[in-house]
Amino acid sequence: MPRRIIIDSHLDLAWNAITWKRDLQLPLAEMNEIDAQSEDKRLGRGNATITLPELRKGAIGVCLGTMMGRVPYGERQVHGDLDFPTHECVYAFASGQLGYYHALAAIGDVRLIETATQLNDHIDLWRNASDEEASILPIGIIVAMEGSDAIMTPDQVEHWFGRGLRCTSLVHYGRSKYAVGTGEDGPLTEDGREILKEIERVGMILDVTHLSDPSFFEAMELYHGPVLASHQNCRALVPGQRQFSDEHLSIIIERKGVIGLAMDAWMLSPGWVRGETDRSVVHLSAVVDHARHICDLAGNCDHVAIGSDLDGGFGTEQTPTGLDSIADLQTLPAMFAAKGFSEDDIDKIFFGNWQRFFTEHLPS
Repeated sequence: MPRRIIIDSHLDLAWNAITWKRDLQLPLAEMNEIDAQSEDKRLGRGNATITLPELRKGAIGVCLGTMMGRVPYGERQVHGDLDFPTHECVYAFASGQLGYYHALAAIGDVRLIETATQLNDHIDLWRNASDEEASILPIGIIVAMEGSDAIMTPDQVEHWFGRGLRCTSLVHYGRSKYAVGTGEDGPLTEDGREILKEIERVGMILDVTHLSDPSFFEAMELYHGPVLASHQNCRALVPGQRQFSDEHLSIIIERKGVIGLAMDAWMLSPGWVRGETDRSVVHLSAVVDHARHICDLAGNCDHVAIGSDLDGGFGTEQTPTGLDSIADLQTLPAMFAAKGFSEDDIDKIFFGNWQRFFTEHLPS
C-alpha cells in the first residue's frame, strides 16, 4: 500500500529558524536541548515539535511554509519580534524568510513548489519512496504569507507572485493595513478591498484564517477566487472569535475550499488560558471531533485536512496530550478509524483534499 503522506497547510518554518534561531536541520531532541538554553525564556523554548528530520519521520511531504511579519495599526507601539514600524521593514523581514527557504532548496533539504505539476510529481516521489528513501527526501514547500503586511501596497501582489508566493491571508492578530483580525472586530479597509482585486487578478489563493467576522464576510462578497482556511477549527466545539462558526465553514465549503485543522490546544479545549491551562485537559483525538463536525456540515469529507500550526509561537506546553512531535500526527489515522472514518476519507484528510485543491488552483 502506498505510504500515507501528510500535506500540512500551515508551518512557520522560516520564523522558527530566523527569529527563534532554531537549527531545523538537527534531530528534534538535539535541537530542543540547545533551544532550552536560550536566554529569552519565552514559552515554547525546549518544547518544539518540528525539525526537518522530524518532518520526514512523520511523512509530512508537503507543507505551506509561511513568511510573516506585522505593522500594528491603531496604536503607536510595536510589540514583539513579529512587529515592525513600517511595511518596508516587514518586506525585508519576509524576504529574509523567503531567502531561508531558497537556501534550504539549494542544498536539497526542501523543494519549492510553484505549479500543480511540481506538486503532483513531488507527491508521487513521496508516495513511492521506501522508508529509507523517505528519510532523506526533500520537504515540498508551497510558499505562503500569514498576514499581507509584507505586501507594501496592493499593486505589489504581482511582484510577490513572481517571487513564488502562492497563498496569502490579509491579517494576523489585531488591525492591519488591509483587514481586522483575531482579537479585534471590524471590516476590511479600502486597501484591503483593493488588494483582494489584485490577489484575484494574479490567481493567488486567499487564506481566510484569522479574519474577524465582518472582514471575513466582506471578503467573501468581494473576492471570487479560491479560498482556504489554513489553520482553523470549529466555534461550535470551542467557543471564541479565533474559531469559525458553522456559517463561516459553510461558506468555505460552498466555495469548494478546504479547512486545515489546527493542533493548538487553545483551539481544541474550551476555556483554555495560555500559560496557565495544563495540556492534560485535552487529547489529540479532539481533532477528530472537529473533522467530524466539518464533514457533517459538508455531507462528505472533501473539505477538511491538516493545518497543524505546530511551533507557531508555542510548543508542547500548548499541544494536546499525545502530540510531542509533528511525527505523532501519524497516530491520528487510528483515531479517525475508531470514530468511523473510512480509509478513503482518512486519505482525503491527510493529503488528498489538499492535493486536489492545489492541483486545481496552482498554476498549471
